[in-house]
Amino acid sequence: MKRIKQLIIAIVIALLTVSCNTGGSGMAEANYEVVPLPNEINIKKGIPFTFSGSTRIVYPEGNEKMQRNAEFLAEYMELSTGIKPVVTIDIHDQNAVILSTGLKNENPEAYQITVDEQTIRIDGASEAAVFYGIQTLRKATPVEKTGAVSYAPATIIDAPRFGYRGSMLDIARHFQPVEFVKKYINLLALHNINRFHWHLTDDQGWRIQIDAYPKLTEVGSMRKETVIGRNSGEYDGIPHGGFYTKEELKEIVAYAQERYITVIPEVDLPGHMLAALAAYPELGCTGGPYEVEGSWGVFDDVLCAGNDSTYIFLEAVLTEVMEIFPSEYIHIGGDESPKTRWEECPRCQARIKELGLKDHDGHTAEHYLQSYVTARMEQFLNSHGRRIIGWDEILEGELAPNATVMSWRGMGGGIEAAQMGHDVIMTPTTYAYFDYYQTHNTEEEPFGIGGYLPIEQVYSFEPAPETLTPAQRRHILGAQANLWTEYIKTPDHVEYMLLPRLAAMSEVQWMQPEKKDYQQFLKRLPRLLKLYDKLGYNYARHIFDVQATLTSNTDKNALDVEFSTIDNAPVYYTLDGSEPTETSTRYEGRFSIQEDATLKAVAIREGGENSRLFNETIKVTKSTYKPIELLTKPASGYAYTGATMLVDGLNGSSTNYRTGRWMGFQRDDLVAVIDMLEPAEISTAEIRTAVVTGDWIFNASAIEIATSDDNKHFTTVATKKIVDDATDNYEGIFTHDVSFDPVIARYFKVTVKTSVIPEWHPGKGGKGFIFVDEIRLD
Repeated sequence: MKRIKQLIIAIVIALLTVSCNTGGSGMAEANYEVVPLPNEINIKKGIPFTFSGSTRIVYPEGNEKMQRNAEFLAEYMELSTGIKPVVTIDIHDQNAVILSTGLKNENPEAYQITVDEQTIRIDGASEAAVFYGIQTLRKATPVEKTGAVSYAPATIIDAPRFGYRGSMLDIARHFQPVEFVKKYINLLALHNINRFHWHLTDDQGWRIQIDAYPKLTEVGSMRKETVIGRNSGEYDGIPHGGFYTKEELKEIVAYAQERYITVIPEVDLPGHMLAALAAYPELGCTGGPYEVEGSWGVFDDVLCAGNDSTYIFLEAVLTEVMEIFPSEYIHIGGDESPKTRWEECPRCQARIKELGLKDHDGHTAEHYLQSYVTARMEQFLNSHGRRIIGWDEILEGELAPNATVMSWRGMGGGIEAAQMGHDVIMTPTTYAYFDYYQTHNTEEEPFGIGGYLPIEQVYSFEPAPETLTPAQRRHILGAQANLWTEYIKTPDHVEYMLLPRLAAMSEVQWMQPEKKDYQQFLKRLPRLLKLYDKLGYNYARHIFDVQATLTSNTDKNALDVEFSTIDNAPVYYTLDGSEPTETSTRYEGRFSIQEDATLKAVAIREGGENSRLFNETIKVTKSTYKPIELLTKPASGYAYTGATMLVDGLNGSSTNYRTGRWMGFQRDDLVAVIDMLEPAEISTAEIRTAVVTGDWIFNASAIEIATSDDNKHFTTVATKKIVDDATDNYEGIFTHDVSFDPVIARYFKVTVKTSVIPEWHPGKGGKGFIFVDEIRLD
């Protein structure tokens, strides 16, 4: 009888609660399957808990952190539902959310949520753990104005996989105001991220006030202009700059601490220091003059390692950095520091001689000189109770004794460091560089650096590879997303590049790998997107687009097409280039294309968000969809779906060579044999290449066509030499047509030769990459 009475009371509260403390009427239901997904969700039978305007949030008296946690929860609930609960220390065992610490768990961020008809209890192993439990409850709560929210009886047991869950923001290239940095920190908190790596200095700007060296901000924080596009050689003529005062920096640190986020500052050294050298030219090898850099890349001028003043400067800077930032770790960069100036500098060469440094083990004496700089800074920071993180270049030469390695040039550096017994944070470009494009269709995207990193690829990231032993895997502290801002100027653009990929990264960082499931993640993600909308975040909506799988089918001499959407929304398509509508052909399953076509498709949702238009041009020639064999090996990471992509009728739509449409070669020429299946008359060949010289990708140097009837003995029928007379970086897509007298043969061998990098380029004398998307014979 008592339980029936309680049930009636709960229903009455849900239906009738309308007061100044509620946002509406009616009942909404919570869903515990949030992002990141908790480790265990055990739903129980029984009467649900009803959260309403009369619910109290209870925290332990005298604990300021828990009081702040309670206030955060109240703020979150009011934002999502309009319901404003009371925050109190008064003990309540009815209609209360009770926060407490003391959960016994080896993981200090572990928490447990227990829901019954009377209370929701969030117990954590620490105040931070309670905060993550609050985030789970917040994300489980529907985002809608309502009079009450129903929470099913349940026990949720959760703890993160990694203790280091990071996200990096570069504000050296494009400065961001304090208020946005705070918004960014809130964004990290929503995703259970606990480390904010803040890239504060670079060639293009110095952003942190240093009292001992005031010209760092007076001079080094402002560049006179910024290059247009990707190092086009043209500049916008607009000064860009800004820096944070010590008071602002401390304010941001405190703001992050309240949300259990540690700010890890980065002062990049000894390279990426042109802004500092512009302010204090005596710290360079040549004495300058130097300017705050307005273009992007790697520059020869670095701090002089043979100058005693350099170490006085660095220790003074790091001393003030430590006064502002209480984090155990200080990031000292160490990446992309050319040795050109050191090789020619008398003081650096004298230092090398003094230290007895020699070329050894594949590294030059100058590499070991950088190791000396790194070790000296590590010793200084260690003496103050701090530790260093460096990019994986610090492995070149000798790794400083206690250094933690941030592995960005793939996983190899991190694997090597872990095998040496060093701690590692994995942040490889392939999975973690959020300045890369999120979609193939880059023409409709905000301008970016290039690359291709869709959300599915982020989700597939495994930071602790099986190549490591269990003991070595324990050195993998965690994973981090990186956002470099050469081409990202505004807060809106920052958010767009982060979201929702950061949601995928949060599951990489938080969940045990065996529990990750990308398709299930996609089903949970839309509820998080509603919270993004409520919070005013600008996020990419590619997950709502039509996903197309286009596969060259050499057995059927056709292109197989499959469509899908995140929510199984109906897809309509056309093949003649017309805009698809609900009167167009509805997709019912895989179909094939054998002729020229302009394929367009759209997902149309009733009362929802339609997808952007999918648009693909298919061009069919005699060689399209024919069997093809590669006789040479593509460059590592650029084979994609293999040889058939060269005869699938599909072009790369831009010079973004990481989309999977362009196959890359470097050490070897591209040599492929196409089997026409029967003798065919051919008189032309068309080969398309993508060129991005800034990334060491050049045009082909020559193209050869040879024929055979037995696939053994080939006769060359055409050769075309390609002359590249450029004297500066450029990029573009080039179509190479090779014409020859008609020849009838079954097998056609196509050779696309790589180029030697020209003298004007930093990689001069080496082998350039070539990237090819399609070979067409007709």
